[in-house]
Amino acid sequence: MIGRDFWPGKRVLVTGHTGFKGSWLALWLHSLGARVHGYALEPVSKPALWTLLDLGREVKSRIADVRDLAGVRRAFEEAQPEIVLHLAAQSLVRPSYDDPVGTYATNVMGTAHVLEAARHSQATRVVINVTSDKCYENRETNQAYVETDAMGGHDPYSSSKGCSELVTSAYRKSFPKASAGIATGRAGNVIGGGDWAADRLIPDLVRATLRGDAAMIRNPGAIRPWQHVLEPLAGYLMLAERLWSDPARFSGGWNFGPSLEDALPVKDVADTFVRTWGKPASWKTDGGKHPHEAHYLRLDATKASRELGWKPRLGIKDAIAWSADWYRKQAAGAAARELCLAQIAQYGKAA
Repeated sequence: MIGRDFWPGKRVLVTGHTGFKGSWLALWLHSLGARVHGYALEPVSKPALWTLLDLGREVKSRIADVRDLAGVRRAFEEAQPEIVLHLAAQSLVRPSYDDPVGTYATNVMGTAHVLEAARHSQATRVVINVTSDKCYENRETNQAYVETDAMGGHDPYSSSKGCSELVTSAYRKSFPKASAGIATGRAGNVIGGGDWAADRLIPDLVRATLRGDAAMIRNPGAIRPWQHVLEPLAGYLMLAERLWSDPARFSGGWNFGPSLEDALPVKDVADTFVRTWGKPASWKTDGGKHPHEAHYLRLDATKASRELGWKPRLGIKDAIAWSADWYRKQAAGAAARELCLAQIAQYGKAA
């Protein structure tokens, strides 16, 4: 699935490496033998997976802002990255209502800055911009979105991710480099150990459970494409390898979503977590008023399956079980790095 002979010695720049997905990705790349550089703000959550993994010894970490074009250019000059995985973002819907300008500045101009630096880098051969399932113009239908569907977004976060896709497409078409591939990766709602962000279902459930409280769920009927964090990360790594060898064929947009039956209502995922964890896990509906969020989202990952050979390896029950097991063991004193590495190895063996 992942080319172990491909990654050793590759110079890789991960933006957003201090975030939840970025931390898992940096660890995985390091375990594959890549020379990993990171560019991101300080971790927002406390605790933070990046801090617990103690990756500062192996990853050359630059704490800086993607809104700073000069800073991004300096990072490229220092790292001379052959492969860029751009994950740095304002990644939540509700904060985008509080700070729409900051959301657009990070998610749109931040993307432009990374692409501009890559355009002038002689070393860079692969760029993957990680966006979101919410980049599509959501028409609230039962149809799963495919890569050719229109970009859009009701809220500032979703809109900014659609804009990020359009910026990437414009750079790919306007500044072609024969030896370079530029793609976007659109994932679903990722879950997994080490996420402590606010306003995310599994972290909210874990925090409440460890306190002995019922978690407050704001949109129990909303349907999302749920997947373990390792699923899309595997897709990004596979896509990077293909872009390296055949940039013309593999540039463009890619969905890395779960099986269609794993697009489930929030309440079903919460119920499964409660059954998996056991007492005192519980939840109840938050009756407050909240800003608009999409009700129905599904991704069609047929293209990734057909052309990359990627497919989901974990169903939603396994994804929840792996997540609950990670949090339970970490709360009991297990080292985050060993828990992550064990699940990465286990994922590699999954059917």
